[in-house]
Amino acid sequence: MLSAASRDALAVDAAPNPWFDPSYVTRNWESILGYLGEHVRLTVGAVVVGALIALPLALLARRSRWLSGPVLGLSTLIYTIPSLAMFAFVAPITGLTATTVLVGLVLYSLVILVRNFLAGLQAVPPDVQEAARGMGYGPARLFWQVELPLALPAFMAGLRIATVSTVALTTVGVIVGHGGLGQLITGGFNANFYRAEIVTGALGCVLLALLADLLLAGAERLLTPWARGGRT
Repeated sequence: MLSAASRDALAVDAAPNPWFDPSYVTRNWESILGYLGEHVRLTVGAVVVGALIALPLALLARRSRWLSGPVLGLSTLIYTIPSLAMFAFVAPITGLTATTVLVGLVLYSLVILVRNFLAGLQAVPPDVQEAARGMGYGPARLFWQVELPLALPAFMAGLRIATVSTVALTTVGVIVGHGGLGQLITGGFNANFYRAEIVTGALGCVLLALLADLLLAGAERLLTPWARGGRT
């Protein structure tokens, strides 16, 4: 005769555990939207703040090869820090909040953004820069009207890669309770590996990354109309 615990275990094992369940989505729609909103806010915030930090660093690195190595090396070194250790360093200052996750995501985004921003700036032809200076362009005008438009494709490529990467990395925020859609993935694991919840979270991350990449690709086409002719 089976004990009560054994019967409960068999009941759990026999319970339906589909890979995807539309009824789960409809029942938990408000919670899913809440996690999705947090995921989007963290991703957008991290990429925007990361870009605002990466651009001055790229401009600094471009000024001298002596500065280029340390700047790139530092951003790479930060990227090698495990996320668990990163949160352990940041959490005593910011607490177990979304800010902790945001700081980590910003730091991780720098390795991609700084390298792509620097590559774009270095690819601007020197003769174009000299011609602009000969026409009386100052440093600020030269950057905004000449260098930035020519470097924009590389900038946008970096933003696209950083955004997709950040969408995936945001799920690690479940460590401090702010992982966006990652909360669904861990929730599914905690609920006896409920696959519908796990797949909903994972699929949501994939779709969000694809949508963000498509939006940035469209923005790139609008901002760089001169580059369309060379594409197949």
